[in-house]
Amino acid sequence: MTDIVLQLENLTMQFGGVVAVDNLSLEVKQDKITALIGPNGAGKTTAFNCITGVYEPTNGCVYFYGEAIVSNRPRGRMKKLYAGENINANRKIVSHTPDEITKMGIARTFQNIRLFKSLTVFENVLVAKHMRMKQNVFTATFRLNYKEEKRIRQECLDLLEEQGLLHLRNEMAGSLPYGLQRRLEIARALATEPKLLLLDEPAAGMNPQETQDLADFIVRTKDKYNLTVFLIEHHMDLVMRISDHIYVLDFGKLIAHGTPEEVQNNQRVIDAYLGVAEDA
Repeated sequence: MTDIVLQLENLTMQFGGVVAVDNLSLEVKQDKITALIGPNGAGKTTAFNCITGVYEPTNGCVYFYGEAIVSNRPRGRMKKLYAGENINANRKIVSHTPDEITKMGIARTFQNIRLFKSLTVFENVLVAKHMRMKQNVFTATFRLNYKEEKRIRQECLDLLEEQGLLHLRNEMAGSLPYGLQRRLEIARALATEPKLLLLDEPAAGMNPQETQDLADFIVRTKDKYNLTVFLIEHHMDLVMRISDHIYVLDFGKLIAHGTPEEVQNNQRVIDAYLGVAEDA
């Protein structure tokens, strides 16, 4: 079996005359933290939106453990990556919906926090956890799944305790400080029991101490839950500290990739991104 969890192959996303992601190919490996960096408007979040089914790409494929989950590839033959076999794709493969992709094991957070702010901390996690319930219309209607409901509620409480949020379980999510809202959003993503966690600028708006704490939190969470992490981030101290591999986008195109040291010393990256002010 391959150690490649996620692969993008010639991924392209075009909005009218604007090409937001341009023929992007990359790999995210098992148990690693991979970062995607670049200037604002480089296409990073658009790539995440293609991976998670928010957008259907103009062209290209997204593979999860070797299986094409998102594709807008013309008719032809497609390769199944880790199974070592070719499959005949005589039809266009239709993108899975975001909820289907989540059930496969891909969870994400967003650049702009998207909590249910009028629900409590506990309820936010519970909503996400319910997607793993084994129920049908009959059992749900007559509440015959109370044992599973009890189990899931306890798992939510356990998750909040692990994330240091249990004492806030009855607080409204919208009342939490910004840093704790970020942590709750990650906890909600973990409630879906992912194999791959996508984090879109998790340190946005945080001060240096909060950013350092977040870096430690991401590493601990990855190790505890045996996760693979794919990260978009502008805070270079965080990226360089925790990433195993970094990809760099500029105007939708991949301009470099490598280890943190290799990327830091790449003149093209310095000219396009690292040489400008962080808030530019």
